[in-house]
Amino acid sequence: MTRRSRRRVLSLTFVLAFALPQVQAAHADPRPVTVEAWQHSMSARLDSDGSLSDVFALSANDVWAVGQQGIWDVWQNRGTIRHWNGTSWAEAAIRDATGADNLRGVTATSPSDVWVVGDGHDGVPYLANGDVTGFDRVRPQQLRVGDWLGGIDARPGRVVAVGSRENNGLIVTGERGAWTAQATKEKGTLYAVSGMFAVGDNGNVPLILKYADNAWKSVPVPSIPGGYLRDVQTDGAKRAIAVGGVHTADGRVDPLLLAWDGKKWERQKTAAGRARLYGVTDDGKGRFWIAGYDPAQPAEAFVLRCEKGACTTLRGEPVKGRSSVRLQAVTYLPGKGAVWAVGHSVDRNDRYTDVVESFGPKAPDPTGF
Repeated sequence: MTRRSRRRVLSLTFVLAFALPQVQAAHADPRPVTVEAWQHSMSARLDSDGSLSDVFALSANDVWAVGQQGIWDVWQNRGTIRHWNGTSWAEAAIRDATGADNLRGVTATSPSDVWVVGDGHDGVPYLANGDVTGFDRVRPQQLRVGDWLGGIDARPGRVVAVGSRENNGLIVTGERGAWTAQATKEKGTLYAVSGMFAVGDNGNVPLILKYADNAWKSVPVPSIPGGYLRDVQTDGAKRAIAVGGVHTADGRVDPLLLAWDGKKWERQKTAAGRARLYGVTDDGKGRFWIAGYDPAQPAEAFVLRCEKGACTTLRGEPVKGRSSVRLQAVTYLPGKGAVWAVGHSVDRNDRYTDVVESFGPKAPDPTGF
């Protein structure tokens, strides 16, 4: 199949708010441009039965993704770290004899400071730092067998990972080489962290903690029985989006989207039917993208694009051999106006294949993305 034939222009049109250059005019306000979205599907080439859990882009030529391979084989299951250099995907070495199991989170402050988190084969959460030359495990002494970590965020000089310890949330912080691991007062599990917010649930309702005055404290959240949160993206002090779902009385799940306006969290409508929402990212200009899975159209890649309280659905066409596609995480590519979402597809024999779905405001150039 040629590169041209692999590029499909979606029939869906939407108002462009991607970061395209605009001509400055002193006498007129910039007007939104209407274009068609393109979508492209590829693989990071994981081994058999592989799935990607998280993705983070420093630039269009420096993208990191993590996940696991050999999901159904207890002896072959292992974590994997993949890097996109603008042309191809490659696996980064994990320099640790104990080995990583499922890796769930990845973030970076620079090309030489990339962080990943997940499970270790020794039963202790796996935390590692590295770059394209390889990753070394970091072992905070406060972590112990039975702890669980699912999300990570890094800023220059500071790393925060979140999860659970027994029945309480767990927050692990590293600053200038010193580490702390503290169980929260709140019952439940934290799944993601971004800036000043960490999100999860207590088994019945959503849970959000905010970092202020050198402490993490719970903040009021709309009362949503059966609700849970799986990811959060903070865009400054006055904008943040948290996504998840709500278990309903009929045994299904409704999408859940909460928005922060600088003072409070409020629930927003998504017009997404009963889609499952897993990951969220932003472009730093008030636009958010949410990755997930739509059981009504399971074979199509599913992403929401949200701005000013309204969301538009972006979809990919079904690919031969896929019975369903679940996108677990999404990242924005600076300078490209595109988003990449990662996860896995499942065939009719329940075999997993990792997927990387790209959405953007115009066709990619002939040399790649």
